Amino acid sequence: MDKGFTLWFTGLSGAGKTTVSSRVAEELKRRGHKVEVLDGDVIRTNLSKGLGFSKEDRDINIRRIGFVCHLLTRNGIVAIAAAISPYAEIRRENRELIGDFVEVFVSCPLEKLVERDTKGLYKKAIAGEIDNFTGVSDPYEEPENAEIILETEKETVEESVAKVLRELEERSYTKAAPDDGYSEEDEKKIQERLEALGYM
Repeated sequence: MDKGFTLWFTGLSGAGKTTVSSRVAEELKRRGHKVEVLDGDVIRTNLSKGLGFSKEDRDINIRRIGFVCHLLTRNGIVAIAAAISPYAEIRRENRELIGDFVEVFVSCPLEKLVERDTKGLYKKAIAGEIDNFTGVSDPYEEPENAEIILETEKETVEESVAKVLRELEERSYTKAAPDDGYSEEDEKKIQERLEALGYM
């Protein structure tokens, strides 16, 4: 059975957690891993329906995601969590519970997030129209020791994905993708076939 692990993406809303994590998930599946993605918004709709955005409710939500990741990880599955998870203490709890835990801090300056914000949520939060909005009227505690830091203002999605995969390879959680070219054996068969047809 493959070794399971949790890849935990944390960062402000709009920083790129969902985009990068979904691309990483696709590549890990291509490499033969069993992968489950737990996106913060999807979890709130299903597993955490009814919870609000107080600190207590946020903590419950992140602990629930952590517990599911723990179950998946111990059963040889790659669990990818993409949730704001603003509080360092709860992320630390999940790290201790899960063990095989790789934290990815998706970093992006607030000014850039306001620019990117198609729904206008940041502007509303800055104007005081939305309460408990992380990064504006509610704190976000940046990870101090994240294994991977993505700077999505400066990096393309491809560069961020490559950075995550490289770190996972270095930690022996995944092997480098197989080369899509011909193997030596394939080349030998092609050469033999061409020789048999009189082309070589």
